Amino acid sequence: MLMATLTESTLEAMDNPGVKDVLILGGGFGGVKTALGLANASKYNVTLLSDQKYFRYYPMLYKTATGGNQKASTIDLSEIFAGKDINLATDTALELDREKKLVRTASGKTYSYDILVVALGSVTNYFGIKGLAENSFGIKTLPEAKRLRNHLHETIIDDGKPDVNYVIVGGGPTGVELAGSLPRYIRHIMKSHGLRDKKISVVLVEALPRLMPRMSEKYSTNIMKRLEKLGVKVMLNEKVLAETHDQLKMSGESLTSHTVIWTAGVAQNPYILDKRFSLDERGRVEVDDFLGAGENIFVLGDNSGTEFAGMAQTAIHDGKFISENLLREAAGNQPKRYKAKKPVYITPAGHFWAAVSWGNRDFFGFVGWALRSAADLVGYHDLLGWHKASKHWVADAETENICNVCSK
Repeated sequence: MLMATLTESTLEAMDNPGVKDVLILGGGFGGVKTALGLANASKYNVTLLSDQKYFRYYPMLYKTATGGNQKASTIDLSEIFAGKDINLATDTALELDREKKLVRTASGKTYSYDILVVALGSVTNYFGIKGLAENSFGIKTLPEAKRLRNHLHETIIDDGKPDVNYVIVGGGPTGVELAGSLPRYIRHIMKSHGLRDKKISVVLVEALPRLMPRMSEKYSTNIMKRLEKLGVKVMLNEKVLAETHDQLKMSGESLTSHTVIWTAGVAQNPYILDKRFSLDERGRVEVDDFLGAGENIFVLGDNSGTEFAGMAQTAIHDGKFISENLLREAAGNQPKRYKAKKPVYITPAGHFWAAVSWGNRDFFGFVGWALRSAADLVGYHDLLGWHKASKHWVADAETENICNVCSK
């Protein structure tokens, strides 16, 4: 009953008075995993509400920005839920009425629920720094990744040379991944457009004393050495003060650039902030032992104040936890208490190289890259069957026709 209308859903619920309406807000890892876990469950009528018709595979968006096939970073929700008893709705949640158990959307529609699952993810945080929102690039969404990719081509074609500096702000996973792939991609663009090889300046700026500050010093040091080997200049202890159309102003110095890519901050989704959820010191929703945040309301993934929130693996773990508990409830059994699961940290930095932190063990180099590749295949499989998953996984090795890039 894919893409069934709400009218059909309401009629079905009337014919089956024991059926509960589950409304899931967000089409990311957590929301999709929750919906898949409840698909075809007779006791639940599930609607997934997302502002996009496709799922964003965040670990691959940096590759889309650097010429990779977008099939590796996006999957149509209709493909994920083909043959599943899930209602898909494309809209943006705006208002929550807890008393009436209603969610109102940007289109003016109203969605009722018996159980609400909030998995909206985070948004970019510019920390109020002047000029960043207007002048910087991002890679958090598919349109942002495409905009950056097109900009990289257009500036080289128009100027006949690379930008003076390509500046990436943020020494976390996204910044490191992009910094590792950008020098190679810039050279590829120049060669493809018949330009002679020229010096390329890629700069990674981090406000703290080391890259990947949440990881061990060994992890950070190996990544920094790898990036420097690739020709990336790493600037530590540098805070961004402002950006203009051609300059990034920092606490220590300024850099001339028309290509500043901001990866340094995320913030709680505005929907969460507007709905009077109780927030912890990190700005995430305070949840109970069952990820509850109110009567029949569950909050997971980036929005939830759990130990490892912010990781895709955590969102998947949370979605599985909530769907399994709802199935236990439907069967008349007691729910289990939430237990955080420490993720495996994998950070690619250039071609065929990645850093891995798995429990108490670290891996670097080709072995790390192989583990990341295997993890991506498992990640696709969490959403699709093996056949479909393998197609998206293989797309990672493909590149789009560079002659058509700027027209997309």
